[in-house]
Amino acid sequence: MIILVTGGGGPTGQAVSEYFQKNGHTVIAVDKEHVDLLDRAAVQALADGIEAEHGRIDGVFHLVGGWRGGKTFAETKLEDWDVLHDLLIRTLQHVTLAFEPLLRKSENGRFAIVSAKAAEHPTAGGAAYAAAKAASEAWTLSLADALKDTPSAATILVVKALVNDAMRAQKPEAKFAGFTDVRTLAEAMGDLYERPAEQINGTRLDLSQ
Repeated sequence: MIILVTGGGGPTGQAVSEYFQKNGHTVIAVDKEHVDLLDRAAVQALADGIEAEHGRIDGVFHLVGGWRGGKTFAETKLEDWDVLHDLLIRTLQHVTLAFEPLLRKSENGRFAIVSAKAAEHPTAGGAAYAAAKAASEAWTLSLADALKDTPSAATILVVKALVNDAMRAQKPEAKFAGFTDVRTLAEAMGDLYERPAEQINGTRLDLSQ
């Protein structure tokens, strides 16, 4: 398969890329050093280039993330919203608008984002983050509606938070209770291909423990 991983430079993107590569697939991993996902034209050029070279896309896993927040609701900084809007919403909009036509033509395409339990249960200090995650979920569900009559699917994977080996090394005493390992996330993305599109399109799959 031809798999695109956006946000590919971080630990999560690396884990997902490694998973699909080990299973024999072609992975195109991009981060801000390769493509500015805030540039609509640049993202469209990426989609056009992949179509020209490979003729199709079989998976788009959008892993651009970030967190901003405060201790109380009143201390919320709207500058945090601006940052999260670009990271969590605008990049998603550009990627989905560019790749929806390719996903529609795929024989078994999969699209997924990683959302957070915070979107369901926002905390006082996490208003900007929770709202941005909720907006990204709504956008993805709209993509799912666009794909409903195709063999492709758009899915939301929900976690409490993610953990990787570097985080464990920095805090060996930490339990990271309820966190989802990035390798488990990668496997969940691979499992999306084992289920019919109509079963997972427009769904929220909770990976939190």
